[in-house]
Amino acid sequence: MPATRVPIHRGDTVANSLTRFIPRRFRSDAPVIPVVRLSGAIMNASSVMRQTLSLASAAPLLKKAFEQKKSPAVAIVVNSPGGSPVQSRLIYQRIRDLAEEKEKTVLVFVEDVAASGGYMIACAGDEIIADPSSIVGSIGVVSGSFGFVEAIQKLGIERRVHTAGRNKATLDPFRPERPEDVEHLKTLQLEVHDTFIDLVKNSRGAKLVPDDDLFTGLFWSGKRGLSLGLVDALGDLRGTLRARYGEKVKLELVQAGRSFFGRRPSGVFASGLGGGIEAAGAGFARELIGAAEERALWARFGL
Repeated sequence: MPATRVPIHRGDTVANSLTRFIPRRFRSDAPVIPVVRLSGAIMNASSVMRQTLSLASAAPLLKKAFEQKKSPAVAIVVNSPGGSPVQSRLIYQRIRDLAEEKEKTVLVFVEDVAASGGYMIACAGDEIIADPSSIVGSIGVVSGSFGFVEAIQKLGIERRVHTAGRNKATLDPFRPERPEDVEHLKTLQLEVHDTFIDLVKNSRGAKLVPDDDLFTGLFWSGKRGLSLGLVDALGDLRGTLRARYGEKVKLELVQAGRSFFGRRPSGVFASGLGGGIEAAGAGFARELIGAAEERALWARFGL
């Protein structure tokens, strides 16, 4: 999903990478703030066709950012409609662990959207700064699927499922939905929702303004999020950092390493192509399904 990019000029990154070759007495005293971009739908699956986010993809960038000893803070730009609650919480926890270990201030900047799991990650910031028109919140849990019962009946297809446990085929999309299956799913959702709510409350604390809709899954603009205590301020990356650390502050974009041939590491989908035409076809089908799911996540917020 294309994002509204906050300008981080390549010249800043190149200049900072060459600084270590300059004698210390000639170096600028301007503070350097590492910037990590966390963008895309959150899922525990890599893709060469889509930009996704998981702990595996985020961890190396976070490690590089927090290891910059002289930086007073780490800036994290979040642009995500959510996704896996597990991966969201793992990324949140990794940020907090590194912040405490390295004693760094974490400033989170919201671009287009930090909703659901994206907002969970944003809560890892000591402060959350959002664009007035960005989208924040959606503190809830959703599960989606399709039902194909009538479709396969019309096609004359017989569904055959054999299990060693009576609940092993729970919520099978090719069989009629059972009330007990739905009830079980809702129980799981409530447990995950409670974990999400506790995380937000522990992170935001007294900043949150009591509101009956706060944890219902609704989402708001960054401007409204400020009045609800979901964010701390309105602004953008460069302007905020200059106001806080001076006009000469330097922004250093932290990027993933490249392979021997200059390409960034690819995901499991690319590596699966070596299995032949069948593997390629299965991988392509997974990509199409994943793309549809990701598009649905963004579409919820009009993006």
